[in-house]
Amino acid sequence: MRLALICIALAEALVFPAHAHTGVGPVNSFSSGVAHPFSGADHLIAMTMVGLWSVFTDRRAVVAWPATFVAAMLGGFAAASLGLQIAFVEQAICLSVVLLGVLVALRVRARVTLGAAIVALFAFFHGHAHGTEAATANLIHYAAGFTFATSALLAVGIGAGFCVRSSAETLLLRAAGGCAVVVGLSLLGG
Repeated sequence: MRLALICIALAEALVFPAHAHTGVGPVNSFSSGVAHPFSGADHLIAMTMVGLWSVFTDRRAVVAWPATFVAAMLGGFAAASLGLQIAFVEQAICLSVVLLGVLVALRVRARVTLGAAIVALFAFFHGHAHGTEAATANLIHYAAGFTFATSALLAVGIGAGFCVRSSAETLLLRAAGGCAVVVGLSLLGG
């Protein structure tokens, strides 16, 4: 059953548009903010991988890394909303999918502080992409919406991680990480 759910989730991720950041509908309301992270494989996979990775590292990481992701994402959103221009944001986001997939597939354990720094860097770029496209009229509503959706995706990753903690299911974890790497590389390749 779990394998079927993972396969369905990955199949859905593969049929979404590669990039969720340019010209995908309105970005001026809570509902558009909630919908946004579900509109691209890059968001879905990166946030889910952060949740998965945290479960296999340290109990403190399960709280610290998702909280760090949300905080840094909002920082990136604020920076972009205030006009900070950064080159290669899309490439950094795609690279985050690849690297998070590698970390999950290899079950890399990191110190909580190092993992938080890695997660924060990736989240800043995700947030910057949100802020670059946001309409100035309803920034708070839009930010609240994508923060809610991001938190939900992080929770899905944590929940999935707790479901596949036994050694018999480690192959599923490695497969999910490997699939993230493949999708991330395809996104990088355009």
